[in-house]
Amino acid sequence: MPGLEKTDPPALSWLGLSRTSGLPSLQELHRLVRPILVMVPALGLALGLGMRIAGSGQAAGMVWALATLPVLAALLIEIVASLRRGDVGLDIVAALSMSGALAFGEHLAAVVVALMYAGGQYLESFAERRANREMTALLARVPRVALRHRNGRLEEVALEAVAPGDCLLVRQGDVVAVDGLVENGVAVLDQSALTGESLPVQRRAGEPVMSGVTNAGDAFDLTATRRAAESTYAGVVRLIEAAQRSKAPIARLADRYAMAFLALTVGLAGGAWLWSGDPIRALAVLVIATPCPLILAVPVAIVSGVSRAAKAGVLVKGGRALEGLTRVTGLVIDKTGTLTHGQARLVEILPVADLSADRLLQLTASLDQASKHVIAHALVAEARDRRLDLLPPTEVVEIPGEGLEGIVDGRRVAVGGVRYVSQRVPRIVQTVSENHRPAGAVIVAVSVDGQEAGLLILADPLRMEAALVVDSLRRLGVTRIVLATGDRREVAQAVTVGLHLDGVHAELTPDRKIAIVQEEKRHGPVMMIGDGVNDAPALAAADVGVAMGARGAAASAEAADVVLLVDQLDKLPAAILVARRSRRIALQSVYAGIGLSVVGMIAAGLGYITPVQGALIQEAIDVAVILNALRALWGPEPS
Repeated sequence: MPGLEKTDPPALSWLGLSRTSGLPSLQELHRLVRPILVMVPALGLALGLGMRIAGSGQAAGMVWALATLPVLAALLIEIVASLRRGDVGLDIVAALSMSGALAFGEHLAAVVVALMYAGGQYLESFAERRANREMTALLARVPRVALRHRNGRLEEVALEAVAPGDCLLVRQGDVVAVDGLVENGVAVLDQSALTGESLPVQRRAGEPVMSGVTNAGDAFDLTATRRAAESTYAGVVRLIEAAQRSKAPIARLADRYAMAFLALTVGLAGGAWLWSGDPIRALAVLVIATPCPLILAVPVAIVSGVSRAAKAGVLVKGGRALEGLTRVTGLVIDKTGTLTHGQARLVEILPVADLSADRLLQLTASLDQASKHVIAHALVAEARDRRLDLLPPTEVVEIPGEGLEGIVDGRRVAVGGVRYVSQRVPRIVQTVSENHRPAGAVIVAVSVDGQEAGLLILADPLRMEAALVVDSLRRLGVTRIVLATGDRREVAQAVTVGLHLDGVHAELTPDRKIAIVQEEKRHGPVMMIGDGVNDAPALAAADVGVAMGARGAAASAEAADVVLLVDQLDKLPAAILVARRSRRIALQSVYAGIGLSVVGMIAAGLGYITPVQGALIQEAIDVAVILNALRALWGPEPS
């Protein structure tokens, strides 16, 4: 392509992920082998039945035995590997049932058990892949290269070569590679993959764009603000990798149930043999207990819940965090960037004389275009949001930290603190600024042509959804909610008026926030919500740490158990509902599966069920509990 230079292809190191060798992983081997392990006993069963119908019963038995051996061998390898890790599960029962069937000459039962076991494992694998689809879709979207402007040309570079300050071209349909600011024009972005938002959003020049979103509009230029490895999407990918490797406490609880169930199975099988003197009854008991819903339903329901939450814009780092959400009864919440937006916003305009509020803001923002001050940026953004035409300023003189003045639309405008402007307009009414100063607010004074023009009041207001979220969490059983902030006490108390909190702790250092979390733990499991670097220790100390990931610090996202990918607190109650439903469905599957299996084992022990019938019944139970577990994925939309 003319004007496009190409550099070496990128590695995956920028994501914090290691590239493996060309050898397939153990998980990939399982995925390849499982279909084969289903086909071998299926073909053996069909061939043996044909031989029996043809009158070759002995040959049929031999074929069934041979078809069972690959499944039994693979199972024994898995059992040995599990025992080395210290895991003892119900795969042992499957091995005993197949081995017993072969030993007692029940070759048909052996191949049926082998087919049902291999089929159950393949079904479990399919269900987990289906449940993981939302998260693996994020991994599949990882960008590999970026188009960078350099010396009047476009060059395709590896993401690790992109540095803050680089200007990148984002074409229509491209996934934004790094966090940055829109350089010019309007960017139309599809954020659904990260946040669950169905409608595209617009970002104008100077506004932030997070990596991982898709450009749904015309091409635009982006100025990188972070390296790829430090950007939002790279952090999300690392969190997903951690989530997929985690193991839920409920799964460990299921392991303990599995041990008890294993003992019960062996006891019933041995009792049936001793009582009847018939080893086939013992074999039937073993067959109907293989495999168990405990090792199928729980991981499927948990992964389904994690995937469901991810679709709603809440990244839960695996089963431990998901189950933790179901138990929390206390909440410690930060203020800045959590209960509030974390940035100054215009809350009131007080014009003087004949100036309208919009005209006062237009003149102020037009002059502020020449300043890099954060308050100036806030006023410019507000003016653009109101669709005000910003005029080019001239003859601008700025005193850093104090204010600036210049010519706008032929008028001399001064903007800055009350003291700065009062030096130019002695008659400015300072009592107005005192009477209209909310706790923690910033007052911007304006003069036009040597006359006082008015005041603009900026503050970091409470999120609109904050009160609704607090009420929703209380309805969900969170009995204690306290604020923990490093801000001044008067600011914290003013911002939280009407929220009905159980406590307000202000002027806290990071270690004091940890102390607050530990103190609240005396009342029950605690959830902590924060967004800054100073919140990271408290997030790690809480039973469940929740980070505002859309604009928060990378340190807080790494320390947290849950990350809100969209800058909205009201996603959290929805995530808790998803977690509770997933856990409830997992336990339903476990209890129903165990109950049905026990009933079948008793019937088999009494001689009412043969080994072949037992294998078919157990497969029906497995299918039922797996489908029930998948309800955690197919349920109503979280909102």
